[in-house]
Amino acid sequence: MEKKPFYYVKKRTLLLIAGIVWFIAGFNVARLGIISYGLIDIKWYYYVLSVVVFGLFGTMFFMMSRKHTKRIKSYDEYKPFWNFFDIKAYIIMVIMMSGGIGLRVAGVFPDVFVAFFYTGLGLALTLAGVLFIYNFITYKKTAD
Repeated sequence: MEKKPFYYVKKRTLLLIAGIVWFIAGFNVARLGIISYGLIDIKWYYYVLSVVVFGLFGTMFFMMSRKHTKRIKSYDEYKPFWNFFDIKAYIIMVIMMSGGIGLRVAGVFPDVFVAFFYTGLGLALTLAGVLFIYNFITYKKTAD
């Protein structure tokens, strides 16, 4: 067997890396939303809006995690660790992060919006991370 470069990992490990990245990102986004809830006069429907945002993004991220898991499983046994995303996912991530950070820092988003939107979005991202970690844990059972 030929020796792989140090940055190559088993394809199963890519699922764990994806899970950790999504979980950390989601936790941090949700944290910003929860902090913003502490800065506003809370109305009951803000929580409903968080649940709606969670449902919309959670559905999207669930389908995305299935697509990326299928792609990762189709790889050869070893790939560079950054292959947990494809190029399209990296582009989307950069646009979403830079746009969200830039608009929030510029004060475009009021605290009310950050509270309900970031909480729902962050929890959906966190759930995607959990799904990737679950796929990592159960990989032997579901390997193609």
